[in-house]
Amino acid sequence: MNQDPDLLDDARMLRAIRVIEAVCDAAMPLSVPQLAIRTEIPKATLARLVATLVSSGYMSFVPGRRELVPGPRSARLGIRALGNGHFRRECRAVLRDTVARLGETCNLVVRDGDSVMYIERVETDAPLRMHLEPGARAPLHCTAGGKLFLSQMPRPERDRLLSVYQLQRRTPATLVDLPILKIELDRLQKLGLGMDNEEFVAGMVGIAVPVRATDNGAVLAALVCHAAAARATLRELESKLPLLRAAAGRIELLLNPVRPGPEDE
Repeated sequence: MNQDPDLLDDARMLRAIRVIEAVCDAAMPLSVPQLAIRTEIPKATLARLVATLVSSGYMSFVPGRRELVPGPRSARLGIRALGNGHFRRECRAVLRDTVARLGETCNLVVRDGDSVMYIERVETDAPLRMHLEPGARAPLHCTAGGKLFLSQMPRPERDRLLSVYQLQRRTPATLVDLPILKIELDRLQKLGLGMDNEEFVAGMVGIAVPVRATDNGAVLAALVCHAAAARATLRELESKLPLLRAAAGRIELLLNPVRPGPEDE
């Protein structure tokens, strides 16, 4: 008996989504055999799916190795999802409340390749503030959010990224010596934070906490608070961490909604 072509197309689509999710969820690049184990998709079928997803930009091979990472189209899709109107409204409400409590500007940022991108932002009314629009990008190595993402990467992945990354000096305080930056990232990894001590913009300091996936703990975004150094020291921002972490927890609930169980339906 012939199978319904529509059902076959649906099955292929769901398998492709499963493959993309597995690669995006992985802490390290995956080989095709590793991907076959994770997805339980037959190797011949998986090989065809991988070829299609790579050619269409949803996945990429690590240069020089047969290991897969999310491609640029997957990254853009995730970023557009975070830019969804409902999420941004709810997120902005959390940021407004947090800014009112902290008295300093707060941003939600995501990693986009070798930079961070601002998804949402609420500014303080205080003078001496830095103006950035949602969609703006900033470097990884000298921003609080970027250093959080770097510090939370598995070390082999981080070392590979930094081996080709240009450590551009933005201020006199920017860490452009790779061994020193790695020591700082190891310190931040233990703290679970990102810090910017006038490294991106002279006269501005910032601190970042992670917004995580509830299922595997992956860092989805960073919640960043920054202030003029003339108004607040980095140590003073650290004293606000309980409020900042509570706000990150509220954003985690927006990104990881609790699904009702059978008894709730």
